[in-house]
Amino acid sequence: MNTTHSPKILLIGSGNMAKEYARVLKVLKKDFLVIGRGEKSASIFEKDVGVPVVTGGLNKWLENKTNKIPSVAIVATNEEQLGPIARLLVQRGVKSVLVEKPGGMNLSDLTKTQKIALKMGAEVFVAYNRRFYASTIKAKEFIKQDGISSFTFDFTERSDRIAKAAFSANVKKEWLLTNSSHVIDLAFFLGGKPKKIKCFMAGGLDWHPKASIYAGAGVSENGALFSYHANWESAGRWGVEILTPKRKLILRPLEKLTIQNKDSLVTEEVLLNDRLDINFKPGLYLQVKSLLGSKANLLTIQEQVKNVRYYNLI
Repeated sequence: MNTTHSPKILLIGSGNMAKEYARVLKVLKKDFLVIGRGEKSASIFEKDVGVPVVTGGLNKWLENKTNKIPSVAIVATNEEQLGPIARLLVQRGVKSVLVEKPGGMNLSDLTKTQKIALKMGAEVFVAYNRRFYASTIKAKEFIKQDGISSFTFDFTERSDRIAKAAFSANVKKEWLLTNSSHVIDLAFFLGGKPKKIKCFMAGGLDWHPKASIYAGAGVSENGALFSYHANWESAGRWGVEILTPKRKLILRPLEKLTIQNKDSLVTEEVLLNDRLDINFKPGLYLQVKSLLGSKANLLTIQEQVKNVRYYNLI
């Protein structure tokens, strides 16, 4: 499909993640245009979402000088294209870009985007939708009430599934950044960024020879002590636990919040206002609303560059 439509928002990509963004944008009644590459994925997208897709890729669409560049774009492509496409959009005048996590394949890729955004006066945000879960919002309320003493998190991955999955070797090689950073970002979003950190690694897998077992500890900028653990060679699941002077907040799974009050052995699930997380991909509705409004709780590309430096230590 070819068009000279001049939308207010560009959505780049026509895969599964782009479908989720399109569903949110439709409900918000936003004027947006979807740009994909292949005919096959575009056809599936149009059938599933009921929204047309411009095929041929972003470069082809930009070649048409009658197309007006909007001020907002969402990039939901594969991981290896996130950085280059974000930079192209910024270079062509888009002022606000939300790029799917992790925003780039490594520190070099992310730094290039940061520099171009600074030069062009643009805002680039990296989409960590778990910051917008109902469970996260409620946990933040408790932390605001109580303060925070310490926290711990686990980013164990299901390695056998990943080994068989159709991700590129480069994506698997950087799996801590391209996937595990979801839970690491959430932990430090709630507990505070590391001020001091000590990291240990061991093991290795065919698809991730660098390491497969992780442990470490440190102190956050909030003064909270923290520790983490992950063993990709064993069993486990993602989780974050926040300890306040009054209670323990348990996010395991991350979509749910369980509390254990001080001096009690009983844990109870917190009733959440999670209608949006049920009706849409969890966190996505509020993430898009933030992009189009206050920008609150979005991760900037500048912050992600800093984060990747300690991801590399972990």
